[in-house]
Amino acid sequence: MSGADRWTSTSMPYVTPRAEGQGDAWAEEAAARGREGTQRILFAGEVPAAEEPAALLGLAAGEPVVVRRRIIELDGRPCELTDTYYPVGIARGTPLAATAKIRGGAAALLARLGHTGSRVIEDVTAGLPTPEERDRLELASGQPVLRLARQILDARDRPIQADLMTMPAHHQRLRYEMRIG
Repeated sequence: MSGADRWTSTSMPYVTPRAEGQGDAWAEEAAARGREGTQRILFAGEVPAAEEPAALLGLAAGEPVVVRRRIIELDGRPCELTDTYYPVGIARGTPLAATAKIRGGAAALLARLGHTGSRVIEDVTAGLPTPEERDRLELASGQPVLRLARQILDARDRPIQADLMTMPAHHQRLRYEMRIG
């Protein structure tokens, strides 16, 4: 596989509110590398929380949450499946619960609503995709995926967002940069 096929992903642009007038973080990141980054919103609205997103949001399974389900694309090909969950007390009746693109991104909208992330926790695992994930990501049988579960907490350690992402392992590299002290 050539280096051009592998994508190095960092989380910071997606958890930090963007300045007024800035465009889509994914489109800008891809464009900076000479590529085209797009996303399709498959669904947005309220659903009963499954076990994993409920736990990340500090809720009981089955409680209502707002979810935005997206296919992230690079140069017209699917490269990531992302489901983003919000507590209904934060997202109900906002653009987070609708399928339209959010001007400035979700982190900026959350900040405008008074919910700013202060701490991010991410867990990464690897495994085989479900048949639906394999079809949506256009993977061959037996190709593994990386799963990233992200929890965003505010300054009082209250969960304000949870992301569940699935990415083809053979095209993805995750990079984490931390400051100490």
